[in-house]
Amino acid sequence: MELLVLVLLALSISYLVSTTLYNLFFHPLHNFPGPKLAAATHIYEFYFDCIKSGKFIWEIQRMHEIYGPIVRINPREIHIKDPSYFAEIYSNGIQEKDPFMINVAPSPGSSFATIDHNLHRFRRAIVNPFFSKQAVVKMEHIVQDKVDRAAKRLEQAKNNGTVIKTDALFSALTGDVICHYTYGESSGMLETKDMQNEFRDAVTGASVFCHFMRFFPVLVSLLESMPWFILWLQPMYKGYFDMERKIKEQSVNALQNAEKEQGSRTIFHALSDPSLPAEERTPIRLKNEAMTIVGAGTETTARVLTVGSFHLYRDGTMVRRLRDELRTVMPDPTSKASWGQLEKLPYLTAVISESLRLAHSTTLRFPRVAPNKTRMYKNYIIPPGTPVSQSIYFVHMDPDIFPEPNTFTPDRWLEASQKGERLDRFLVPFTKGSRMCLGMNLAYAELYLMFATLTRHFDLEMRTSWEDIQISRDMILGVPEKKDVLEVEAVVTAVVYE
Repeated sequence: MELLVLVLLALSISYLVSTTLYNLFFHPLHNFPGPKLAAATHIYEFYFDCIKSGKFIWEIQRMHEIYGPIVRINPREIHIKDPSYFAEIYSNGIQEKDPFMINVAPSPGSSFATIDHNLHRFRRAIVNPFFSKQAVVKMEHIVQDKVDRAAKRLEQAKNNGTVIKTDALFSALTGDVICHYTYGESSGMLETKDMQNEFRDAVTGASVFCHFMRFFPVLVSLLESMPWFILWLQPMYKGYFDMERKIKEQSVNALQNAEKEQGSRTIFHALSDPSLPAEERTPIRLKNEAMTIVGAGTETTARVLTVGSFHLYRDGTMVRRLRDELRTVMPDPTSKASWGQLEKLPYLTAVISESLRLAHSTTLRFPRVAPNKTRMYKNYIIPPGTPVSQSIYFVHMDPDIFPEPNTFTPDRWLEASQKGERLDRFLVPFTKGSRMCLGMNLAYAELYLMFATLTRHFDLEMRTSWEDIQISRDMILGVPEKKDVLEVEAVVTAVVYE
């Protein structure tokens, strides 16, 4: 027995030494700049993301300050900090997902977790029609209904003199919208007393454990087989399991009723269409696809509304300027404007663009793998099959493109437009290419309608400081140092009746 232990120990040490030597001296990326320890082992990244809780993004930033715009950040991945190269990485060509990153949001079988380009394209084609601009316009009344309900909650807060958590309000809004969009019925979160949001709880619960899922993929299997063990490791995962239970029930019901329905009236009807291959309609795949759509459609857009309204209401001049512009299409308190009318308003559009830039809804990097393509960056030849990434955060906070990047300045978009500059080329919250965010058009509809209703009808006083919303950690979404969610409190000081 002792001999066996010694042999196994010797083999393990030999494997580690040989792997380290290969990574440092013989790997196809061995000549790329970067710290040797990061090139040698994933332990370097593990330390910053798992032990220090989502701090590898800042270590990547430090690497670029030392080594330049192209860095080998781990044994197999290249990170490029150059906004002009973003579109090259996230192009419409054959792009596969990095297997190392798919477990960060555990959803086996979903489009998010699909590595193969062709399978991903097939799965996206099923739901793409629901998220076209034309389709969203047809469903705009659903978004407007939820916006009106959110406005009622703001009126109640004013009448009761209570503090309202705008992050909870906007998350309930987007959660109700995406649930109605997916299943044909609202989740009713805007109607609950505290706007209890199991979808948001699920995202938060999963995010606190997201980096461990990458390094220990066996944990993903345990989500299905041993949920009690995951809860023992991370009690905050309760929100994930609560959401999973609800989604699973809705998924099973949709499967049972699919053959009785005429046409694909909702996203889930399309996903469970009997004409699709059986392997695409398994309960687990449908549950995970729905979890991904609902989870992603809830917290990201809500974050933009939360951060944007925070900055907007800290400056009364911006609120008054936007309100004056909105009066051109919403002349009295009972007026409603369509998404089409609102997106023609230049200052509102600038406010939304600046909110998208500063929200940091996704700080996680998304490596892309071009299996058959050799990439070129300056004098560097990047071999086919190499994961290459560029963090959205670094694009949006680049001072050469966005001077004083921490400052909320909607005018930067108007000034660029007047000069004929395409500043929007560097606004990439939805990424780009064939794997860009599915719900971009729906998100824009929510942003235009909610920002318009909020600013036209309500005065708010923020009770949260700028320091409280500063991003310190990358947990898929950017979060503050001491909290796993970004929270903003406000008081409704007036309902505008003019």
